[in-house]
Amino acid sequence: MAKPLNAWAPRMLSILRIMAALLFMAHGTQKLLGFPASDFSPAMFSLPWIAGVLELFGGAALVVGFMTRPVAFVLSGQMAVAYFMAHAPQSFFPALNGGDAAILFCFVFLYLAVAGPGPWSVDAARARA
Repeated sequence: MAKPLNAWAPRMLSILRIMAALLFMAHGTQKLLGFPASDFSPAMFSLPWIAGVLELFGGAALVVGFMTRPVAFVLSGQMAVAYFMAHAPQSFFPALNGGDAAILFCFVFLYLAVAGPGPWSVDAARARA
């Protein structure tokens, strides 16, 4: 059973990268483009606006797998900062402070920074060329 699953491991890395990035991008589109609809619209160059820019454009880069390792590393750091600035002061427990998504994004992106983009990516295509 392990051999067929092992063959799919690199592809699943690409799928994890794509899905995590699409979910992450939704936070950026909400902050910057108002989609999905939100009452929150951050002031330009504020910390939430900068976070939105990172979420939208960093997420887009990860969706296609462009410069995956450095982008994922930066986004992992962004999520660590977001957790400790916005969530941790509210409660020690992530389930109570609403920071579980930030922690999960942080560690998924940290994994991508180490593991790379997988075979379905611009980075992999450039390496083959």
